[in-house]
Amino acid sequence: MTGDAVGSTSWRRAEAERLLRFAAGAAVEGGFGWLDDDGALLTADRRELWINARMTYVFSEAQRRGLPGADDLARHGVRALLTGFRDPLHGGWFRVVDDQGPVDATKACYEHAFVVLAGSAAVRAGVDEGDDLLASALEVHASRFWDDAAGRCVEEWSRDWTALDPYRGANSNMHTVEAYLAAAHVTRDDVWVDRAASISRAMAQVARAHGWRLVEHFDSAWTPLPDYHHDRPRDRFRPFGATPGHAFEWARLLTEVSDATDAEDPALLETAVALFDRAVADTDGGADGFCYTTDWTGRAVVAERFHWVVCEAILAADALSAAVPDDPRFAAHYDEWWRFAGEHLVDRDRGSWWHELSPDLVPSATTWRGKPDVYHAFNACVLPGGAPAAAEGTTLTD
Repeated sequence: MTGDAVGSTSWRRAEAERLLRFAAGAAVEGGFGWLDDDGALLTADRRELWINARMTYVFSEAQRRGLPGADDLARHGVRALLTGFRDPLHGGWFRVVDDQGPVDATKACYEHAFVVLAGSAAVRAGVDEGDDLLASALEVHASRFWDDAAGRCVEEWSRDWTALDPYRGANSNMHTVEAYLAAAHVTRDDVWVDRAASISRAMAQVARAHGWRLVEHFDSAWTPLPDYHHDRPRDRFRPFGATPGHAFEWARLLTEVSDATDAEDPALLETAVALFDRAVADTDGGADGFCYTTDWTGRAVVAERFHWVVCEAILAADALSAAVPDDPRFAAHYDEWWRFAGEHLVDRDRGSWWHELSPDLVPSATTWRGKPDVYHAFNACVLPGGAPAAAEGTTLTD
């Protein structure tokens, strides 16, 4: 892949800058709002922690890479996370706030993992007060969410940390792996790698036991709940069934955990390949995009195509292309899926990427309204660093 072809290094840098220009419109007093298809605010006074933490991460990473216009927005995000979202009484971060205070005071692992990720990116980029954000986020995550006996994280607490929800989730633990690896990079503390590896090995065992379709939902004893939300298949964060996009995401993260650990653990890379192959098989190779969810036989349940799934497929293909260089299929998939993204997901008229397509590849909004953040698309543009991007002699990784 050369020149300005979709997915090339030069194309990805230009696309990252275009995404940042769109995302800048989300900045409001106290953080970042939710954007519609045209980049106008769907919500300004109601701000969600997951969006704000992910936007802060994006602008911090953009600042570190020297992309224009990111500095002030990275500082804006860090300040918002240290003020309006932060619980001054009990610690931690509120799930949703408005101009009057917390709307949803739940303390959730998923969102707190993104605060750790944002803090790690801010420290790495030298953003003002990034050190304070990361130190606080790691202290809260370690003391409230990490369950040493289980080697994984619990899910949700009440505001005052007295009531723990019995639900356990793979999604929040997956993003905890991502956040802990980022924290390990900037703190040089191996405890975060060890915990990321513990989560990864536990989830690998679950995937192996279910034909490489990873169960996402568990009870308090970590017993899999494969029928969870059977009546709510379109849930944004806890859908029924297997999620091919998360299989790709785990595949990428498992290769990173394997690289980060000192001990030889071929099972992590073997699991990454198996998850990747199962997701590809269950979605007919992704030639027409990837469905949101499947049942436990691989049949599509929610057939809409989400942009984040393609982004994670691209990143998994890149990671495995570097980890298994003798297998050309990963690089071939990388090119194929970038072509799909360029043709169907990149919205050149209105900005950013379409977040959802119908099975006929027409923009839709059955699950996702608007374009709430650019985290996945931005990562797809800046993270690739194996082949084929490495073959061009430069990446956006550092």
